[in-house]
Amino acid sequence: MKTLDRILARLETLVAEQRFEEVETDIVEIKPVPSDGGSWKERQKTVNAFLNTRGGILILGIEDKTEHGNRSFRFTGWRPEAEPKIKELRTLFTDKPGGRRLDVSEFLPDFRIVEFRDGQVGVLFVDELPTERKFCFLGEHAWKRVITGEERIKEADISRLEELKEELALARELQIVETASLNDLDLDRLNEFITALNRQIRIATLKPTIEAALPFLVSKGFVREGKVTTLGLLVCGQSPERWLNFRCQVHGYVNPPQGTEEAASRIAQDKKLLINNILPLMEASVAYVLQNIQVGIRVEAGGRSEPEYPEKILRETINNALAHRDYHLDRQVIITIQPGQFIEIRNPGAFRKSQLIEIQSAESPVRRIVPDPRPRNPKLAQVLSVFDKWEGRGVGMATLTDYCLRNQLDLPYYRFYSENELGVFLRRGRLLDDEMEYLFKSVDGWVEQRTNGPLSEAQKLVLSYLIKSERENARLRYTVMLTPENNHFDALRSLETNGLIHRHLDSPSLHPVFLPDSVLIRTDYGRELEGLYGEALKTLDDLSRRVLQIVYRHCEYSKSKKASARATCFNMFYADGGRPDNIREFEILYRKVKSLFNRLHTAGFLRKLGEKGPGVAYEVNREFLDNNLC
Repeated sequence: MKTLDRILARLETLVAEQRFEEVETDIVEIKPVPSDGGSWKERQKTVNAFLNTRGGILILGIEDKTEHGNRSFRFTGWRPEAEPKIKELRTLFTDKPGGRRLDVSEFLPDFRIVEFRDGQVGVLFVDELPTERKFCFLGEHAWKRVITGEERIKEADISRLEELKEELALARELQIVETASLNDLDLDRLNEFITALNRQIRIATLKPTIEAALPFLVSKGFVREGKVTTLGLLVCGQSPERWLNFRCQVHGYVNPPQGTEEAASRIAQDKKLLINNILPLMEASVAYVLQNIQVGIRVEAGGRSEPEYPEKILRETINNALAHRDYHLDRQVIITIQPGQFIEIRNPGAFRKSQLIEIQSAESPVRRIVPDPRPRNPKLAQVLSVFDKWEGRGVGMATLTDYCLRNQLDLPYYRFYSENELGVFLRRGRLLDDEMEYLFKSVDGWVEQRTNGPLSEAQKLVLSYLIKSERENARLRYTVMLTPENNHFDALRSLETNGLIHRHLDSPSLHPVFLPDSVLIRTDYGRELEGLYGEALKTLDDLSRRVLQIVYRHCEYSKSKKASARATCFNMFYADGGRPDNIREFEILYRKVKSLFNRLHTAGFLRKLGEKGPGVAYEVNREFLDNNLC
């Protein structure tokens, strides 16, 4: 049953039972047929909003009515005299306030009179305008659909879209491929696209020949000026590599663990060359990654197998790389898998300059990326949305950050190789990992003085995101900045109020950059230790001084004011990238750290609290100089 049939069947039940249930959505509006011109303005506004947003269905002839406090749907029926008002919609809208009238007939593909109970309702289907033709105006304003209502589009949004439309004049995926012809398009693949397009509402008929499909091919950007475009070959080209070369290729690599005997021999074996049209290329790329990453078993999920990276993240990141890449550049997308560590997806292209926030200052270098849902290849994005490969809501970066803040992924980052090539790194693990937990434990006393209680899970996640972002920014890596759409906003606000984070002094007002307090990221207490130990500090090796740094941090900022050899070892192990499953490596370090604690205690640098067993802990000896000068 198609969308319209389901909606009408539900409405018929609700009308019969004189009940109300929320049926309207961001793509469905239900209204009675107006009896006067003023009321038609509201219907016109709805159509304008559908055109400017995601399209929709306007059902006329049913009223949402409230009587005596009871809300219900009432069937009022279609009025034939309203037909001229429906026809008027085709040329009612303009390209700007008071501007040129637009013919939007092709985006109002179907108006139907449908039998309903003992009468009829009118149903108007509205398609979304392509990006290059937005926004259309109704009088002085343009409207957009938000949940079940209309909102006026802001001037700032209109200005941003105008900038994008200038970019579309050079849309990479619409470039003509001079050497290709209509005969190089595959009719079966074209009809597969049309079938997907017709899943909910019939938009176009299947084509008997490529020649008969020419008007449709032109409307979708597959053909321009009588010639095939890059987009046409990507979606339904025969042997697309003949014309597109690397533009329709993904190269995959699995790097074996460094230092192993198989490292050299497996390089050629683990290379995968994928060549195809855009949709099967996406599927094959995801399958390649899933075949080459580790899969674990979750006991709490009834023994269900689960890949080390969420499959939804892999799909969206790979799909976005192919959807947003620069198709002017004859280069391939490269997927590199480092087992147990990261996946890099490297593609030709660049971010818009307006997306990059780069601040070089003494306080802290900042390299952040502002998420932007606007497609780099808008016609391709429309095709991919038909196949549920692209949703058009900034899903890529927003989902990446959301999964990270749900602690299902470690902090992702971007690396720029040149002006026209970048890579996104997905890292195995969790954002709030053992390293962050031990860090927060070492400063829990200082934190609770400011918050009057322990950190919440959401606060820890946001702090972990900001702390790790600062580290990666210092390594010339870019991270996605937290915005109201993805940032656990309440946690950010409470952290700022309590002084655990602050806004960078030079960050843009529209996109404030938050930094963690210096106590949370500081690891060097050399000056303080020199004050405690004087010249004796220079007689110690680097590992001993590092142990003293961690003990000092616990003594200054933790609730317990002390540190054990085991807790110090955990701090060092996880800060150096140690993994929980590497027990042998941890035990080697622990024996070394435990020995150092004993030596530092014997030499007077540390004071022991407790005698033996797991409860023994240490503090820095603040009387070291006094004792050694006597």
